[in-house]
Amino acid sequence: MEDAVRVRLHLPSAPGSGAALCRGLRASSRRYHRPTGQIQQPGRTLDRIKLGGKVTISYLDNPFHPDVLEALSNQLQARGYQILLFTAAHGSTADPMFENVMRYQVDGVILASTMLSSKLARECRRAGVPIVLFNRTTDDANMSSVTGDNERGGAAIASFLLAGNHKRLAFFIAGLEESSTSRDRERGFRSALERAGYTGLQRAVGHYNQMEAAGATRALLQQKNRPDAIFCANDHMALPCIEVVRHEFGLRIPDDLSVVGFDDAGPARWKSFDLTSFSQPLVPMVTATVGMISDLQSGLISQRVVLSSAASW
Repeated sequence: MEDAVRVRLHLPSAPGSGAALCRGLRASSRRYHRPTGQIQQPGRTLDRIKLGGKVTISYLDNPFHPDVLEALSNQLQARGYQILLFTAAHGSTADPMFENVMRYQVDGVILASTMLSSKLARECRRAGVPIVLFNRTTDDANMSSVTGDNERGGAAIASFLLAGNHKRLAFFIAGLEESSTSRDRERGFRSALERAGYTGLQRAVGHYNQMEAAGATRALLQQKNRPDAIFCANDHMALPCIEVVRHEFGLRIPDDLSVVGFDDAGPARWKSFDLTSFSQPLVPMVTATVGMISDLQSGLISQRVVLSSAASW
């Protein structure tokens, strides 16, 4: 399939232009053993609810994450499950909250944009608890994951900007430098530029944080040879980038500078931003994730799924 970049002609006028969804550790794990018919909470005991799992998202101010949470909830409810939501500190693993998570009997673990240490991942597997990474990958071959094709998306954006006759490109990565999504998007972007013979890419770091993204934008635009196009590794950082470009430097988008994001989420589609963004296949990703949890429950081996999107120009 073709790459999905939703384009709203944000180009200068130029020629050629974790969530962690936890399937509760079973009674086979003494450490987390509870009577099977009840859920224990401080001060009270509830009748057993059919919990599809525990969802942990690293931070909810990213507009992509509420969309993910809604889609997960809808699909799990359609199967008769409810979810428990836990949020991890931005940039941290889900490890610190796991003791609290395991007080509940849940049916699987989906880690969205956060990670779990290898030690706890092994502990969950020993207890028969399915775990799926959403929008993340890891070097652990035993960890299942579902992502969009981040590398191909980065390459598509590079080709798009080069076709717009841009000469001074910048990429500020949404690191966490160790984030697989950031690495893959940058790898695809750089590789496509190198194949086209482009050198001199500028780079700054936004750390998936709006204030840091704004600061990274200022640093890029204060340079004498400022870029004429900026690729932000997600929409969450592209939106403050646009604010700085317009309101602090008085530049016009797309006439003076192009800004491209990744995810095509929430406010990116608002007319006031009208952000050019690579569209993640969110619903297919959620469908694959929910199905993978079910497969793992049935004893199937771990797997990794990478989904592409149809082009939208």
